[in-house]
Amino acid sequence: MNFFKLKKNILNSLTHIILIAVSLTCLFPVFWMISSSLKKQSEIFTNMSLLPETWQFVNYKDAFLTADFGMYFLNSVIYTVVGVAAIVLITSMAAYGFARLDFWGKNILFYLLISTLLIPIPGAFVPLYLLLKSLHLLDTRTGLLLCYISGGIAFGLFLLKSFFEELPKEIEEAALIDGCSRFGIYWRIALPLAKPAIATLVIIQCLNIWNEFLLALVVLQDTSKMPIQRGLMVFQGTHMTDYPLLMAGLTIATIPIVIIYLFMQKHIVKGIAAGAIKG
Repeated sequence: MNFFKLKKNILNSLTHIILIAVSLTCLFPVFWMISSSLKKQSEIFTNMSLLPETWQFVNYKDAFLTADFGMYFLNSVIYTVVGVAAIVLITSMAAYGFARLDFWGKNILFYLLISTLLIPIPGAFVPLYLLLKSLHLLDTRTGLLLCYISGGIAFGLFLLKSFFEELPKEIEEAALIDGCSRFGIYWRIALPLAKPAIATLVIIQCLNIWNEFLLALVVLQDTSKMPIQRGLMVFQGTHMTDYPLLMAGLTIATIPIVIIYLFMQKHIVKGIAAGAIKG
């Protein structure tokens, strides 16, 4: 018995050592980026330590103000908040309709929408460009937001429909008997119960929109409307040799989405666990 217990402890220790090593390997570039953002230009290639000799917090101020990075950051916040809110609202209503309402062609329409997940984004650039041009939405925030929203609908439907289908029908029947409307059932019962799945959708779409680059490259030319990842390209071209300023910009682009993930990870785990139990 002691032998098997010792063997188990050794295996657990080795597993933890390997996981810690992998984690440090993944985190080292992040630590190096943050450290470099707080160094002087002269320290970048001479000071190999992760701790700067003098902490240059002014690099972040310069990135926000003199390099217009605050404008790119604000644009990304607007695109992410509006885009994710619209995706959650549209897909939750549509998914509830597909899950609970009966109408002609429901399955055909659902699978038609889901099939768009098979189309790679670069494959839709030409028709998307022509469509936005014909609607006079090129180089506009509205055009880019519509692209983000339409791009997130299929995945949202796929995720939320299966969750709504597992909700007990008895709750809805009782609500209908009490005089609650279909929309009232969706808003007051189905939506609150779907919080774990919605949290998963929110974090995934936040990551997608915040880190998106190709659509912004095709749609936007005006630098005042560019999101953070598109702005980084302009930012990098302007400040290629100013490495601390460039690292400060990259850190600003990275930290917000990490904070969002850390705050919402428990909801994601709940959503995955709920899906596994239902399966």
